[in-house]
Amino acid sequence: MTRTDPSTPLYNHPLPEIEDWLRDLGGHQDSKERHYWQVERPTWKADLWLDIDQITVCYIGAGADGQDIQRAFKYSLSRRDIEEAVFSGP
Repeated sequence: MTRTDPSTPLYNHPLPEIEDWLRDLGGHQDSKERHYWQVERPTWKADLWLDIDQITVCYIGAGADGQDIQRAFKYSLSRRDIEEAVFSGP
């Protein structure tokens, strides 16, 4: 399957393609809450939610005092921009 161009806004990607993209980046989809994903890297881990109009990311314990850092990225951003922003870490 050929993917949509990475410079295309994420809202123009079909959901199965977004799910495959997240899996390729090491994301693990929750079996019951299909919109919820977890990503873990050597230096950080995050929870992701595919909301109605954005991806919400919560970097676990990444703040100065060990607090979580939450960010949201609108689907109007390109897949490339979201990938660079989310997967570069907190």
